[in-house]
Amino acid sequence: MLKKYKFTIAFVGWVMCVTFLSLFSFKEVSTEGLNIPHLDKVVHFTFYFMFTVLGSLSYLEHKAITESFKKVALLFFLLAIGYGTVIEVLQYVATTTRNGDFLDFLANSFGAFCGFIAVKAYFFKRVVQK
Repeated sequence: MLKKYKFTIAFVGWVMCVTFLSLFSFKEVSTEGLNIPHLDKVVHFTFYFMFTVLGSLSYLEHKAITESFKKVALLFFLLAIGYGTVIEVLQYVATTTRNGDFLDFLANSFGAFCGFIAVKAYFFKRVVQK
């Protein structure tokens, strides 16, 4: 039963992980020695790339591939952008150790867009090959 919904479970887990890592303070965690420029933007990109990919794949566990799958991928792209916006606003308004950042929003959106393109390209190739 769980194997049947592996992408749905992964998607829900991913969203919970993104939420936790985005809103909770890690002030006491030392990052000395880890000085990679713009690493946080790479993390934001990855968060929302995977959001879009896993969300789209979770949809496939419940529905067969149809011609409207592009619309589903677009929906998860837009959901990822909306969710990233909400998280950035919450960081600005509701936390004392986090700051909402427009560049983080851009990294979120670019990650979601690349996830959309990856899903669209992969499934377009699969549908054409059939």
